[in-house]
Amino acid sequence: MAKKRGQKIPKVKRGEIYFANLNPVVGSEQGGVRPVLILQNDTGNKYSPTTIVAAVTSRHKRARLPTHVPLAAREGPLDKDSVVLLEQVRTIDKSRLKEKIGKLSPEELAEVQDALKLSLGFEDENNSKHNDSGCKQKM
Repeated sequence: MAKKRGQKIPKVKRGEIYFANLNPVVGSEQGGVRPVLILQNDTGNKYSPTTIVAAVTSRHKRARLPTHVPLAAREGPLDKDSVVLLEQVRTIDKSRLKEKIGKLSPEELAEVQDALKLSLGFEDENNSKHNDSGCKQKM
């Protein structure tokens, strides 16, 4: 880990999941110490003191929006079914990151990429791989 102003800053990679302190927040932003998924590319992560993340929650038992990607429970801190909230994307300083708690599979990361394209408007919702309820279809 690299040092920054006396703190250890993790060397993060795209697709990794960390606990992060997202406070303070405003309005409907996800806050508190919670899991986040690293979205930023590895080159940006190598050189920037910040990274781009999406909040992860276990409060939703299933994906409810086209911007939600379900994650199956796994051993360790993500021991409950969870959802990546790709409408809750933000840039944070890496000093907000705590411990690494997991990593997505290549298949999960591909689903995240599709949902992120929808969230940012890079893919038309009408041409996406989502069903009428707005949830991603299993292909």
